[in-house]
Amino acid sequence: MDDRRTVKVSKYLSKHLRHQPERIGLTLGEGGWVEIDALITAAAAHGFRFTREELDHVVTHHDKRRFAIDGARIRASQGHSVEVDLGLPEATPPAYLYHGTVARTLDAIRAEGLKPMKRHAVHLSADRETATRVGARRGRPVVLSVDAAAMHRDGHVFRVSANGVWLTEAVPPRYLRFPGPH
Repeated sequence: MDDRRTVKVSKYLSKHLRHQPERIGLTLGEGGWVEIDALITAAAAHGFRFTREELDHVVTHHDKRRFAIDGARIRASQGHSVEVDLGLPEATPPAYLYHGTVARTLDAIRAEGLKPMKRHAVHLSADRETATRVGARRGRPVVLSVDAAAMHRDGHVFRVSANGVWLTEAVPPRYLRFPGPH
């Protein structure tokens, strides 16, 4: 499967497993799971055909590892804008986590901290390199450090998705470290 096709199928899956399952007649079950056969059939009925082999390739080979398969079911690992409880257990984070963004968002982040925006949780990375790639999707990246150990001590809950993305409800400004002078 070529890279363009992998990206195309991945984006289609993201749209319908994270944001708009109803557009192709799907209803996400408990934990965000949907039957793979139902997904493939619904996608084909709406003009987007892919095979089980292509689906498996996207799940196992796409660098973002956004999806998980459990037997005959699939779900997005995180990033939903539709209501879904992924059932992820609480986890103790490393001392620091990272968030990639761009300079134009820094004033709002300094004032309000990190918020989930249209998603159900703030997404954080375990390393600067991943956060840099995330921030680069919107322009020149700026990486913020999150004092996750202090947040955890203060009662903030963290969860980690199957693909290693750390999730928390919000990050108040006092736990953020900004690069350069402020």
